[in-house]
Amino acid sequence: MNVVIVESPAKARTINKYLGRDFHVLASYGHVRDLPSKDGSVRPDSDFEMDWEVDSQAEKRIKEIASAVKGADALYLATDPDREGEAISWHILEELRRRRVLGENLAIRRVAFNAITKSAIQEAFEQPRDLNRELIEAYLARRALDYLVGFTLSPVLWRKLPGSKSAGRVQSVALRLICEREAEIEAFRPQEYWTIDAHLTAQQGGQFTARLTHLDGQRLDKFGLPNAQSAEAAKAKLENANDFKVAGVERKQSKRNPQPPFTTSTLQQEASRKLGFGASRTMQVAQRLYEGVEMNGEAVGLITYMRTDGVQISQEALTQTRDLVNRRFGSDYLPDKPRQYATKAKNAQEAHEAIRPTDLFRTPEDVRSVLNDEAYKLYELVWKRTVASQMESARLDQVQATIRVDYDLAQLRANGSTVTFDGFYRLYRESRDEESESSDRSGTEDDKRLPPLKEGEPAHQARFGVARRRLREVLLLDDLVALRRLAFL
Repeated sequence: MNVVIVESPAKARTINKYLGRDFHVLASYGHVRDLPSKDGSVRPDSDFEMDWEVDSQAEKRIKEIASAVKGADALYLATDPDREGEAISWHILEELRRRRVLGENLAIRRVAFNAITKSAIQEAFEQPRDLNRELIEAYLARRALDYLVGFTLSPVLWRKLPGSKSAGRVQSVALRLICEREAEIEAFRPQEYWTIDAHLTAQQGGQFTARLTHLDGQRLDKFGLPNAQSAEAAKAKLENANDFKVAGVERKQSKRNPQPPFTTSTLQQEASRKLGFGASRTMQVAQRLYEGVEMNGEAVGLITYMRTDGVQISQEALTQTRDLVNRRFGSDYLPDKPRQYATKAKNAQEAHEAIRPTDLFRTPEDVRSVLNDEAYKLYELVWKRTVASQMESARLDQVQATIRVDYDLAQLRANGSTVTFDGFYRLYRESRDEESESSDRSGTEDDKRLPPLKEGEPAHQARFGVARRRLREVLLLDDLVALRRLAFL
């Protein structure tokens, strides 16, 4: 008999079906040991020796595992394929050794897989390995720091700030950065400036917006209209003008390339923007998709492992994705060569694939009936992002038009773009964080469209809008929002 240890009971049932009767799969329910919450559990002066104890709730699991291992032919440690998973396997093995239940002839191997599918499981068991000591030591270093920082600072925090909860290796640093940014915002004296937008109608029909850039022959810099009085005076001049003419139109072609498949952080960010999911909610739903659902009487994992820094996908998935693009959208949407993505972070902690569907031909429509609303939306997001990553670039014509008002009285500028080939836009567009109302940007080139404009033709006046803006305060606010997100990840 071969004993296999995984983390979750749902995963245990699925894997047991794939492996057959010669395997007995048990769940550890996560970590089985931790540092006792008392002083001295980590001893820096003794080469960072650490004491461990089995959690009371985990004692039953350890006893079940120990009983199963007695007389077994092999022990396969099949916890999650990341640092924490490696640590759980190490803890289980160390506890079994301490209890002296490992026979001399017992084969002990580590297996790791990024997807819970029959082929992925069987391939992993055909290529077992030893425990990765580097991942284990990385876990030990982080756990020691968590303990030393939290155990040392938390009591001080409780004494100085009654009602506080805890301090930590990450949250304390993030909180300091947030406080520093908050202090900058409070101390900052905003410097206001004003802008004027003209809402015009093109000769051939279609409305567009142009911003005032020159007045009375002078170019307006950032603070060219420093207050309401100057803005209203400029607006009055424009309202009294009679001749609005297109003085020039510049066009420039550009391309937009698709984003790579999701990593953990990019999935959390996009799920927040598109679906309104918090980071923890996203991971909970992704965990269910990873562990699998019942389809046609068989448990199937729908996505690969959801904790990863990698943006690359396997050659098999790459080929499958390109085949899907060609079938569904046609050859015009398929690049000549596969798109290859590389992780930019120098210290990326994981070498796993990006988050992708385990089967690209399993479309969101195919799984709609077996998923709840949240799971369906997240699967659809992962599927679209993965497929779009292997589609052709979108091609755009960027247009900048100059509008002259009463010859040299004023000059307006309108920016926009036209999509000449939608490429991956046909399936997916990445969202961006909403901009503050006080931002100086009234829209991006991608979301502003201009009607046909020709040099020399008139533009018809519609109305004018005056906006009060502030410098730099918005940038500080954006930084603060980003740091607040970091604190909760």
